[in-house]
Amino acid sequence: MATVIISKKPYDKGSSSTSSLTVTTPTLGAPEVKRRFFWQRRKGIDLDAIATQPSVFDDPATAEQYHPRKDWENYHRFDPKERWTWKEEARVVRKIDIKIMVFTCIMFMALELDRANLGQALSDNFLHDTRLTRDDYNLGNTVFKLAFLCAELPSQLVSKWMGPDRWIPLQMVLWSVVAAAQFWLSGKKSFLVCRALLAILQGGFIPDIILYLSYFYKHHELTVRLGYFWTAMSIADILSAILAYGLLHMRGVGGYAGWRWLFLLEGLLTLVIGLVASVLMPPGPCQTASRFRGKNGWFSEREQKIIVNRVLREDPNKSSMHNREPITPKLLWQSLKDFDLWPLYILGLMFQIPMTPVQQYLTLSLRDLGFDTFQTNLLTIPYTVMHMITMLGLVYLAEAIKELTLTALLGQIWVLPFLIYLNVFDYSGVNRWVLWTVVTLLLSFPNDDAPKYKRGNKNLLGVLFGNIGIYLLVKVYYVWRNKSRDKKWNAMSEEQQLEYLATTKDEGNKRLDFRFQH
Repeated sequence: MATVIISKKPYDKGSSSTSSLTVTTPTLGAPEVKRRFFWQRRKGIDLDAIATQPSVFDDPATAEQYHPRKDWENYHRFDPKERWTWKEEARVVRKIDIKIMVFTCIMFMALELDRANLGQALSDNFLHDTRLTRDDYNLGNTVFKLAFLCAELPSQLVSKWMGPDRWIPLQMVLWSVVAAAQFWLSGKKSFLVCRALLAILQGGFIPDIILYLSYFYKHHELTVRLGYFWTAMSIADILSAILAYGLLHMRGVGGYAGWRWLFLLEGLLTLVIGLVASVLMPPGPCQTASRFRGKNGWFSEREQKIIVNRVLREDPNKSSMHNREPITPKLLWQSLKDFDLWPLYILGLMFQIPMTPVQQYLTLSLRDLGFDTFQTNLLTIPYTVMHMITMLGLVYLAEAIKELTLTALLGQIWVLPFLIYLNVFDYSGVNRWVLWTVVTLLLSFPNDDAPKYKRGNKNLLGVLFGNIGIYLLVKVYYVWRNKSRDKKWNAMSEEQQLEYLATTKDEGNKRLDFRFQH
């Protein structure tokens, strides 16, 4: 919530007030224009009207404080006087969607394909063929999660140093080799090594992608598109089940099990996508020209100016580092000790625990219920389709009502009745289709005390209630933090506020004019 002047009167270079004596600046678009969703683009909006929104760059008293660094890769396209219409902006955003977002989703699908196909392998006697027990499988999942978590931060550091356009394709090529090499798995040791290597190479991929997309999109646009980004994961799960149905029929080809062909062929598919990504991903909106993307690039000079200025006007901090700049130890330490972000870290660690087991144990559970290999893989599709629908619904709901925390809490509430069912009812004699329905709706299934999983259900239910409490506490915390800053900021005079903006050494979310979205 930076202090900006949105008056259409010209600015006086010598003061923060407006005056009719100075040179007129280009007209700005009307503030508070809501263009959240695709079906609202033409509703109540003059497409030929100015879309350029007010920002700190329109006030001489604050413009200098947020002026981009000269070594920022898009500096030559920055112009605070640049203006464009809603029609031009909509056209540019659609072009970004086609050129950038679509392939980003394809890359994410490749990630999901290689980390989720273990579930399909389980339905094809993977454990028996490799002489693994369920305890070994549990250990493999633990190794994967731990290695994935440990690799997140180093991967992001490498991405900032190399640039996500270089690091992401390299990640994909490296993990595709490991994924395909699972064709030769022979026992516990090779299984655990492959799980660890896959996690190390895949860790950080998602935040690296989000960083990359932030170069092109504004905040609310990115929120909605990340909903589709996660939908791509669900589409990959559906395709994975369909591919598995065919590939697992290759059992016996060359004398090998079907799951071996599954790992090999899907790994090679990811390799191809990774190689394509290495020549298709541009470093940024002003660097799209290449031998493979065309000598003139994807965006004209006019489009580059629109992309750069619309993003920077919304968030001036995006020009504080260029796309090939490594994070210094000092910046890393500042990030790690930022206690205002700790609530989000806690949520990130906890929120999926009640739902995660479905991805790891659903196929085993369906086989235990008497479904064959091919029925099992097809029966994993319905919950994935439902997940896509509910996830996109929550994304649009969050944007429509401008509420993030309580909207996200709905996912925990969704799981609650189904976990209670599994804890309360004796389902040992229940029809397998009834149990499949409950498990599908729950999107989770416990893993550690088959066949009734009573202890696992109780543990998950306890975590779920804990998560509900965490979400509520996070909401309360950020409301309190914003109110505390409002009180300090509003107690200052306009002159004091301008002096603060001009002299403060506070950065990021420590600034008094920063407000948390919750």
